[in-house]
Amino acid sequence: MTTSVDFWFDPTCPWAWMASRWMLEVEKVRDVRVTFHVMSLSVLNDGRDLPEGYLREMERAWAPARAALLVEQRHGSERLRQFYTEIGTRFHPGGQRKDADTLRAALEAVGADADIVDIAFTDAVDDDLRRSHHEGMDPVGDEVGTPVIRINGKSLFGPVISPAPKGEEAGSLFDGLEKVTAYDGFFELKRTRTVDPIFD
Repeated sequence: MTTSVDFWFDPTCPWAWMASRWMLEVEKVRDVRVTFHVMSLSVLNDGRDLPEGYLREMERAWAPARAALLVEQRHGSERLRQFYTEIGTRFHPGGQRKDADTLRAALEAVGADADIVDIAFTDAVDDDLRRSHHEGMDPVGDEVGTPVIRINGKSLFGPVISPAPKGEEAGSLFDGLEKVTAYDGFFELKRTRTVDPIFD
């Protein structure tokens, strides 16, 4: 029976991007189907006392999250999956700016409505964005970020991985995550991260 995985991401987060590429690899080697959803680091950090540089990053993160949500609302979850690949490839391995031009190019590449980019720079869909965000984040709390993965109705933050494993190695990592997620009393595993995102 196909295992359903729900995956909440912020388009600007390189760690969510790495984990999403891993999950797409898992789909090739396990009977798994991933549905992507939007969370927002800007929502998560709204009102927090943060360093000035990080606050600027959070300001730039609003529009990509809004655009992703609008793609899902107007075109469905399959198009959101395509848009995430397009925008994430531009932002992360591509190193492109998180601006209107980059959003516009990604929207055009997946055939999404052109006016999404204009709406993304307003607060018109922020109530919907917050709802999508909280659907993913409330089960794991506000002490974590993105990604959040829900397997068979049980949610965890992570994994934070670099680089994204391929083939059977990707499947094996998923097997382990599925096992720990299934135990209601499991809450946390962590070690100090020693590498930056490795895009390949």
